[in-house]
Amino acid sequence: MITRIHARWSMLSAGAIGVAALLGGCTRVETGEVGLRVGVDKQISGAELLPGSFNQTLFGDVLTFPVRDIAVTLENKQPLTSDNSTLKDFDMTLVYSINPAAVSDLWTTKSRSFHAHNRDDGDWILMHGYMSTVANNAAYKAVREYKALAVADNRQKIEAEIKRIVSETLAAEGLSTALSVSLVQVRSVMPADEIIASANAVVTAQNALRAKEIEVETAKKEAERIAALNTNSKAIEYMNAQAQLKIAEGVAAGKVQTIVVPYDFKGIVNAGGR
Repeated sequence: MITRIHARWSMLSAGAIGVAALLGGCTRVETGEVGLRVGVDKQISGAELLPGSFNQTLFGDVLTFPVRDIAVTLENKQPLTSDNSTLKDFDMTLVYSINPAAVSDLWTTKSRSFHAHNRDDGDWILMHGYMSTVANNAAYKAVREYKALAVADNRQKIEAEIKRIVSETLAAEGLSTALSVSLVQVRSVMPADEIIASANAVVTAQNALRAKEIEVETAKKEAERIAALNTNSKAIEYMNAQAQLKIAEGVAAGKVQTIVVPYDFKGIVNAGGR
């Protein structure tokens, strides 16, 4: 009996070890990825391995490729604008996807320099290098249509133009069915320091000019007002009468203690007696 128990235990242990070895020699293709089998002869199987599948790696290997929402990031670029000014900084992100059915063809027919390898998880990012170059060229071409100080205000138009240029390039290269662009986002735009300084100087000069124009217009209006009064004797009499009225009101209220009168004054002034 003991011998049989030991035999069964040995069989179970061997089975468990076999299962563990089998599972340990498997690779699971994750959601959003596509796999390709590499045989022991280093040949690539033409059939893509679908997400969720377990594939043995005891003999040969399995390469995995993300196919959804792959980001290409451009940092610290300095494209030239239409006024021949170099931007101080231009950052953008382009997001593209890969047709899962095109993975095998892209991997086997395109140069390895077109792709990028993620050392963290071992994935290959198909066409990442190629898309970085295409996105960079498109960005420089799109920005060239605008002046340095207008780039930021036309960000959405530039994004649309970059996406159009990239899509047309893919079509011209016969890659429109394999690759598609879903998003272009310009994250940062900064004109050169001298352009900003020049713009600020122009604004300052314009404000100063406007202030002087207002001063001139005010002086003109005042001169016109005085000229109108000088040509209207009735207006002068009215102003004198108003002045005398104000003096009289001040005297009556006891607010006037001293009055300067002309040498030929013939009126009577009551300054308030004690």
